[in-house]
Amino acid sequence: MNVIVSNKYQSLLASLNIDVIKSINGEFSVEELIDQFQSFYFNKMIIDITAIKGYEDIKVMQNLSLNFDMSKVILLLDDSEKVNSPVYISQLISMGIYNFASDINTIRYLIDNPNQYKDVANYHNLNGFKKPTLNDNSVDNTRGKIGQKIIGFKNVTEHAGATTLIYLLKQHLEKAYNVKAVEIDKNDFIYFNDNTLESVSSLGFNDFLSNNTSYDVILVDLNDGNVLEYCHDVIYLIEPGLIKLNKLIREDNTIFTKLTDKKIVLNRSVLDAKDVSDFEKESGSKVFFNMPYLDDKLDDQMIVNAFLTALGFSRIEENSGSGIFSIFK
Repeated sequence: MNVIVSNKYQSLLASLNIDVIKSINGEFSVEELIDQFQSFYFNKMIIDITAIKGYEDIKVMQNLSLNFDMSKVILLLDDSEKVNSPVYISQLISMGIYNFASDINTIRYLIDNPNQYKDVANYHNLNGFKKPTLNDNSVDNTRGKIGQKIIGFKNVTEHAGATTLIYLLKQHLEKAYNVKAVEIDKNDFIYFNDNTLESVSSLGFNDFLSNNTSYDVILVDLNDGNVLEYCHDVIYLIEPGLIKLNKLIREDNTIFTKLTDKKIVLNRSVLDAKDVSDFEKESGSKVFFNMPYLDDKLDDQMIVNAFLTALGFSRIEENSGSGIFSIFK
């Protein structure tokens, strides 16, 4: 017989169609779960992770692992960035928590076929996760070699143009830097017919970085991947059309509060300076850069160079052919 501890995913777990000796719903501290189940016999305990108070704190999960036989526990993960991040998953594995899933079919499988370490070893980082070191010359105000800089790009409004912008930034940057571009959990780069562009999964991103340490700059199309902790800088793209903005606010009316102190770039923008000022006042945010529609067939555009210079890439300014006498450079 089995136990179900549910919260957010109560209806999903109810569809398991398994023998259940006890089912509880709500949010519980680990101590409350210990009181209820430590001396309780069960075959498997399926826990909706949102039913554990403070579950995003890995120390809470450590307390769970110390007080239960984790070979008999199956965790249903939620969809949060924290829980699905490579760091969090690797820490679960380090505690002996091998049976976790994000869908009901995997839970059904794990009930009769529990994971062993070998089944999850590819998700386990034995060296720990460390944000790559950004040295003093990373944002390059010298002529020496820069330290690697990883810049993430995330669409805030739907289809705000991160993939194309990254492609154009790479074309401009590689005139002065050694650049790599990668997308997370998608394959949209294939449409550019450029075999230097790469696609990797969130869980494979750490290995990707380990294999690409020679690059000065790595541009990352984040999509919905959980790799923000690897980035030295993140650009949040908003396409400031009326419909896009209205849809964004309807979906999350606190979005601009969440973007406080973030680098917001208006992409595919038709706004002038006054419009941008009005946008800032109405949204309570600060715009880092106003990027107009770009011609993706051009690999030398002054506005792109200006954006890269604003990000701190001084070699772009030195190599750009601006000014009436640029023909003599």
